[in-house]
Amino acid sequence: MKRPPNTLTADRLLQPESYIFVNRAVEDFNLPLHSHDFIEFAYIAEGRGFHHIEDEVHPVYKGQLFVLPVGVSHVFRPASANSAKNPLVVYNCVFTPKAIDLISGIIADEAIAVHLNTLQTDSPGWYSVFDTEGTIEGLFIRMHREYTLPRAGSLTCLHSLLLQLVVDTYRLKTASASPLEQHADNLHFMQVLQYVEQHFSEDVTLAELAGMCRWSERHLQRLFKQHTGQTFRGYLQNVRIRKSCEALRTTREKISAIAENAGYKDIDSFTAVFKRIVGKSPGAYRRQPHGDTSSK
Repeated sequence: MKRPPNTLTADRLLQPESYIFVNRAVEDFNLPLHSHDFIEFAYIAEGRGFHHIEDEVHPVYKGQLFVLPVGVSHVFRPASANSAKNPLVVYNCVFTPKAIDLISGIIADEAIAVHLNTLQTDSPGWYSVFDTEGTIEGLFIRMHREYTLPRAGSLTCLHSLLLQLVVDTYRLKTASASPLEQHADNLHFMQVLQYVEQHFSEDVTLAELAGMCRWSERHLQRLFKQHTGQTFRGYLQNVRIRKSCEALRTTREKISAIAENAGYKDIDSFTAVFKRIVGKSPGAYRRQPHGDTSSK
């Protein structure tokens, strides 16, 4: 593909007085290769396909994040013309230099501030990272929700989430470029935490996790205390109760089903842990408007 003659401008996407645009798109063959006058973060949410960037073609898959500075020409293409059967779904967050100005005032790390400012030109070039910690997709989901379902404080929330996206992306980029031994333990432990988040409803044990990461149980327990301030058991219980609180707020499932889904085999154990952590019973928490746990 040749470099496009025209540039996609921010005023075609952004609403008046807005400096951020977020969407979730099913890619097709209609959009031509294009450059733009804004910065774009593009996350592959589903499927497979190809990313044409300048004169290169890169296969893409779920979990990849592409950072595209101003002026870089690109376009996504699905692997198949049948988008219903084989979709390529991409979250896009595009923002203007004005958004950078707004969030730069609270960036305390000079390296991140410098990196973000260089994205206003194509001088650093594009790059991609993989969402190894599982945080990027969650940020895009929250940004998309705030953008499509605006409420009080949504603009502030969007800028806050954009800053978090910038920081997390920078961490992934610099970690992959740094000596492996310098970050191995931290990255390895982050993967342990991510595993607990994904398997909290199962009978996860410290021995199982230690065997997976080839650490001793004693060393792994030490890492939990060092990095979370909790024992492994305490951390797991807090994850389970946090997930249960979300289910109580957002669903009408029976409390017994929520307890089972959280990994508790009997309702009494679940209720006892819930009351200890939250300060009230699951039923009282559910009856509280909007899940507000403050006292009346």
